[in-house]
Amino acid sequence: MLNKRSAMESDAQRFDRYVDAISDELGHADRVAPFRAYCTGLLLPGERKSVEPLAARVGPTSVRKTHQSLHHFVSTSSWDDQAVLLRVGQLAIPVLEAREPVRSWIVDDTGIPKKGKHSVGVAHQYCGQLGKQANCQVAVSLSIANTFASLPIAYRLYLPQPWIDDTEKRAATGVPDNIGFATKQQISLGQIRGALAAGIPAGVITADAAYGNDTNFRDQLSNLNLAYAVNIQGTTTVWRPEEAPLAPPPRRGRGKVPIRLQRTAEQRPISAEVFAHELPPSAFVDITWREGTKAPLRSRFAALRVRPAHRDTLRSAPRDHEWLLIEWPQEEKTPTKYWLSTMDESTLLRTLVETVKLRWRIERDYQELKQELGLAQYEGRGWRGFHHHATLCIAAYGFLLIDQGGFSPSGGRRLQLAQPALPDNFRPRGSAK
Repeated sequence: MLNKRSAMESDAQRFDRYVDAISDELGHADRVAPFRAYCTGLLLPGERKSVEPLAARVGPTSVRKTHQSLHHFVSTSSWDDQAVLLRVGQLAIPVLEAREPVRSWIVDDTGIPKKGKHSVGVAHQYCGQLGKQANCQVAVSLSIANTFASLPIAYRLYLPQPWIDDTEKRAATGVPDNIGFATKQQISLGQIRGALAAGIPAGVITADAAYGNDTNFRDQLSNLNLAYAVNIQGTTTVWRPEEAPLAPPPRRGRGKVPIRLQRTAEQRPISAEVFAHELPPSAFVDITWREGTKAPLRSRFAALRVRPAHRDTLRSAPRDHEWLLIEWPQEEKTPTKYWLSTMDESTLLRTLVETVKLRWRIERDYQELKQELGLAQYEGRGWRGFHHHATLCIAAYGFLLIDQGGFSPSGGRRLQLAQPALPDNFRPRGSAK
């Protein structure tokens, strides 16, 4: 197996085996060397992980030549990002499943703050990293996860509508002609379909409320026969467990037969938040879902079977029952989080909680990828370079996961990879003089 360690095998030898296992996805033998060099530079210590500092780390005696090679590989060369990411995922799956099966596919997006307006996809939009509207790029990702580790297997830039409509910006940054506007939910569904087609072991889809509030997104997951456990807002409407919309009324006269469900003033759905306040205190149970850095993570939860109600008056049959999961910490005056889930009716409350709380892993992934491997440090402006750099960062991250047996890469020892000495007069771009 790729991840089987030998006492006599060095880090460099294991890394070479990893590169060899991915090399077929690069499309040409000439791309293997820059792939190895770029990932090596990402894995080596250093504050900056953009192309110029990487070139100095892996080729200090020929920085210009190495820089040209790496820059061409990341910004111009036409290898397939998604093929590489899926291959990395396939190599990581045995490591994850040695501990337990893949439990979740985590849908998320991440913001990368940017100055200026010329880098591909940059716009004033919500940036999760900053927690506010800001000038940034936003990328949508899909990760595989269990309780021991996780790894992104798809990553794509979201392009706001003004970018789609601006032919000059598209041409300047190399946005492919076949890229039209797609919402983040639509991008995510494309990534999910790609993972299914590639035979990646399926897990329960987890996502935040930006995705979970979208009824069509949830319906599409069900159409793909995938279970989900997604965050929703407290304003999302549901039917109480014993209630449902009324059947269509009988036809009167010669008109069309009514097929739409009905509501009345007395029989109407309510918001998840109102429903939570109707529950007795006994409905909530203390659950500890994992160990935190300082103490076990614990809160109160309730789970009941309800029917989602969004726009069901346009339907001819009620929606199926799902789990409504509610988190209401003891010290809070109102619930803090809500989820809808199509996990099996027999699912235990603890399992529901553990599943939705697996989303912390993507936050850890992004932290590691940005702080340790330079995900947010690419200085090019083009579509291809943006995705190539992210793919190489994730490939390097995948090696750390595989090499360290499924534990957090930041918790492992520093890899011993060959690092030539830097020239005395070298100063990476953007560094203090």
